[in-house]
Amino acid sequence: MHKKFLKYMHINNEVFMRTTLDLPEKLLEDAMKSSKCKTKTEVIKAALKNFIQQNRIKELKKFKGKIKIDIDLDSLRQR
Repeated sequence: MHKKFLKYMHINNEVFMRTTLDLPEKLLEDAMKSSKCKTKTEVIKAALKNFIQQNRIKELKKFKGKIKIDIDLDSLRQR
């Protein structure tokens, strides 16, 4: 078997990768308590999703005031 197939697992059309991380134990415990995640994997996935979302928001904020959109917000809100 090729080595590439040993590192990845395919479940429901998603590719999962096993990895080893060196994380501060207290940081991980605090993250699990504050997020109500039940597993380390859940808390890492939640943290990564949050990190990506925050960076996307940060990138979008760069466009504030630079794009002119001709939309009547009042009419949209009445729908």
